[in-house]
Order: sequence, then C-alpha cells, then structure tokens
Amino acid sequence: MPRKICVVTGTRAEYGLLYWLMREIQQDPDLELQLIVTGTHLSPEFGYTVQVIEQDGFPIHERIEMLLASDTPAAVTKSMGLALIGFADAYARLQPDIVVILGDRYEIMTAAQAAMIARIPIAHIHGGERTEGAIDEAIRHSITKMAHLHFVSTEEYRRRVIQLGEHPDKVFNFGAIGIDNIVNLNLLNRDELEQSLNFSLGDKYFVCTYHPVTLDASGPSQAFRNLLDALREFPDYKVIMTKPNADPNSHIIIQMMEEFAQEQRDRVLVVASLGQLRYLSAVKHCDLVIGNSSSGIIEVPSLMKPTVNIGDRQKGRAAGASVIHVSENKEEIVQAIHQALSASFRRIVAESPSIYGHGNVSARIKEVLKHHSLSNILYKSFYDLDMQR
Repeated sequence: MPRKICVVTGTRAEYGLLYWLMREIQQDPDLELQLIVTGTHLSPEFGYTVQVIEQDGFPIHERIEMLLASDTPAAVTKSMGLALIGFADAYARLQPDIVVILGDRYEIMTAAQAAMIARIPIAHIHGGERTEGAIDEAIRHSITKMAHLHFVSTEEYRRRVIQLGEHPDKVFNFGAIGIDNIVNLNLLNRDELEQSLNFSLGDKYFVCTYHPVTLDASGPSQAFRNLLDALREFPDYKVIMTKPNADPNSHIIIQMMEEFAQEQRDRVLVVASLGQLRYLSAVKHCDLVIGNSSSGIIEVPSLMKPTVNIGDRQKGRAAGASVIHVSENKEEIVQAIHQALSASFRRIVAESPSIYGHGNVSARIKEVLKHHSLSNILYKSFYDLDMQR
C-alpha cells in the first residue's frame, strides 16, 4: 500500500513553497498525496486561491472553513477552534500515515494539535527560526515539540531544533524549500508580467509586502502609514503591493493599501495574491523589495535584489548582506531605500551568496518522507545537550 502523505496548506505563500514537494509526492507511485486546504485559500477577500490549487491539478481531499469576518484576537482564537474541529474530522476520514505542515501560522498550529491527538506523525518544515516580533515565534517552537521529523533551512536552525530537545537523527537541513521555485519556474519577462498584471510597471518599481506585527499592542496603523509616507518620497517608482495574511488587524492594512492605490492609481497596484510565478517574476525585474515578509529575507536574495526589512516582525531571522534592517520610522525607511538603490549596495547584493541553499529541497524531503521508518516514531525522548560548564 502506498504511504499516505497528508499536506496541509492555509495561505497562498505557504502553498507556493509546498508546490514542488506536492508534485514530488504526487508523481511517486509509492506515495499517495492527500491535500487539506483551509484558511485564506477559501476566502474571496484574500483571492480565493483554492482555485489556483485546483488549476494546478491537485485534487483537494478536505476543505476546512475556519475564517470569521472579524480579525480581532478573539475572532482569530475562535477561528482556531473551528479549524481544530475541522482537522479532527478530516484526519478521521483520511487516516494519513504522516502529516506535512510548514511554518508558524495559527491554522498550522491547529493542524499539528489535531494530528498529535490523533497519533499521526508530523513532519514540520521551517522550524528553528526566530521572529521575535510575532506570535509566530511561539507557535513555531510549539509545533516543533509536537512534530517528529524536522526540515530546517540553515544549520543554525538545525542546532536550535536540537536545542529544543529533538533528536539530531530527525532534524534535516536541506536549505529553504522556497528556493526550488526560483530554480524550477520559468519566470515571466517584463512584458509578460505587465500583461498578466494589466498594469504598466514603467522604468522602475518596488515590490511591497507588509503584514501586521502581531505582538505590537499599539496596532499597525502608524507603522504602515510611515511606510506609505516613505514611498511617497519616491514618486518616480511604481509600487506593487500584495495584501497581508489573515492576521489580527489585517483589515486595517488592506484598507490603507487600497486608499493609497486609489490616491495614486497610475503608480500603485494592490493585488490580493500574486502567486509564486508572478511574485518571483515581479521580484526579478524590480529595483527593491520592501516590507516585513520572510520572502524578502529567504527567497529574494537568490534573485540578487536588495531588501529593506522594516520593524521587528522578522527580528532574529538569519539574513544575508543584501538585507537592510530598519525601524518603522519614516526617515530611516527613506534612508534605507536610498542605500538599497545605490550602486555600491547593488554591488554588495550581486556578490552576496544565498545563506538558504540552492534548491533541490523538495526531492530530498520527499525521499525522507518516503523511506523514514514510522515505527515507534510517536515515542519521543527529550534529547539533552551535553552542557559543558
């Protein structure tokens, strides 16, 4: 009987990272791909990206509706409750041999909780990382303790997962899975990208992705307003903005984005979801990536583009020399943009190798999922480090 590998996806970005792994599983006759779709994939407000998954030829085995209309902390917590019920039922029907989850979002937390209670082994991708400005930090490390196989993106992160008590034999560093998209996709040229977006990019443009900082009690309004005010200082550059994930206060960010685009119709384009092909194509041809998304730190350097990373959302994440870190102060953002656009910094970007590997990650993960023994894998012993005093 084929080993049943259940992959969970809840956002457009996460699906883009999982795409090639799902292809590897789907094409292996010794494996059976099961797919659970939830979160923003099922929301028209966030692009209803479940259609993209279907168009890509992946049969969807379970759809778990969980998002409420509100994005308050109470509403997000209630959404987690709905997701937990949905995952419990889905796992009972599918009976997977192992569940594959990626990242650190709250819907992925519920997928792990339900699998743990159902006694289904969990494989976790992108553990061990630090993002001290977001609740993702706590969620990520919690998932690590529930998971049984770990696929990390750097050696530093591998050490941290082991530090959390996971056995070294169960922790694999193959690099960042998102690099597979850069290696495997035939990216659009500039004309094809403009036609796909139905938007003229002009001579130069920025790509901007900004998410609420979930541990910031003051809310995202002023911080994002500072970013918009900084972008106003560069009127010769057009801007492609992607909407945030369904986090607390995301509606505020979306409203401000749309008002900014309305104010500068010929200059600013707001898109609910670009998808991996258009997103990476947009990065390939842009002058700068700006915001607080992990993609600016992990994938963008492989395309040899500068990143201005704003605020604390990615604080602690390992970054290469092509990333400039700034606070959410307007003047600092403006100064960082000027630095990123300078000829001297562009030389640094061109000479900076990616610290997240060079691809072929999905195939290597698939081989572990296929061959690793699942016998007694649920019985975990805490791996203590040999502390030298």
